[in-house]
Amino acid sequence: MFTVTDHTHEMLIEKQSKFIAHLIPYGIYDEVLASLRAEHPKARHFVTAFRYINEFDQVVEGSSDDGEPKGTSGKPTLAVLQGSELINVAVITVRYFGGTKLGTGGLVRAYSDAANLAVNAANLVPYQKENLLVVACAYSDIGKVDYILEKLGVKVTEKEFDAVGEVMHLQAPQESLDAFLEEAKRLVTIVSA
Repeated sequence: MFTVTDHTHEMLIEKQSKFIAHLIPYGIYDEVLASLRAEHPKARHFVTAFRYINEFDQVVEGSSDDGEPKGTSGKPTLAVLQGSELINVAVITVRYFGGTKLGTGGLVRAYSDAANLAVNAANLVPYQKENLLVVACAYSDIGKVDYILEKLGVKVTEKEFDAVGEVMHLQAPQESLDAFLEEAKRLVTIVSA
């Protein structure tokens, strides 16, 4: 399976209709959809499809035709994500109607082709399941801990400070978290795993 870390977009023009497909990490889906609606007030449709893994390690999928004929846009876009083995991603396709109806087959092809253009242009990276870990460290050790986190590529999703030091919420593949705990074993205590 693969995922993306960047926002990629490509445009397809079919019989004067514009299909602008945006491939994004699922974590920014709501934000990007709202932004695109504001940026493209004259667009006719905002067709969406997404796939992500939930906290129970189940694949969750969904799509919306957003006013296009049923099954002609959202499902073909989702099929592109499935066929490309993409996870934790979404595609939002902005459509400007060009005056010529494409028919159901034409819509299926156009939405699929636009999504494929975005997927082919994107920098796909292998998907790795990320786990969460909460650790605490003393104020005097924050610099050393931050250095180790950066070196190993462990993301800090949240920081809290108290009278003793810093509590950090970490997110990374389990191998990276294990390597961090090995290197920082004298500097941190585990709050929760």
